[in-house]
Amino acid sequence: MPPNLTGYYRFVSQENMDNYLRALDINVVLRKLVCLLKPDKEIIHTGDHMVIRTITSLRDYVMDFDLGVQFEEDLGPVDGRKCQTTVSWEGDQLVCEQLGEKRNRGWRHWLEGDQLHLRMTAEDEVCIQVFQKVK
Repeated sequence: MPPNLTGYYRFVSQENMDNYLRALDINVVLRKLVCLLKPDKEIIHTGDHMVIRTITSLRDYVMDFDLGVQFEEDLGPVDGRKCQTTVSWEGDQLVCEQLGEKRNRGWRHWLEGDQLHLRMTAEDEVCIQVFQKVK
């Protein structure tokens, strides 16, 4: 049975965000700004339904979805694109595949103790973020 990810998580660290954003064709000014942000995550996980809020001082991004059901995701606040997104479990990892203009785009969340890990991919770039559960 997959873990329940419900909780509030504070930003701890990230690696390779600038190159990941460059792979998404984000302009240099926005890349520099995003690299300075320290986002929090709030996850509400109820059965096969999830809401993942990424919270920053600039703006929030909300994903509201049913596991295993493809939906059109509007990534306008991120990079101006739309993609066909499916989120499902692979063992204990929550895996998101985002089909669209960019190859190999997606992410995966998993827990290690009370830390939430996020691995984001686009093209050949990988960005890793770590968050600490606070409630």
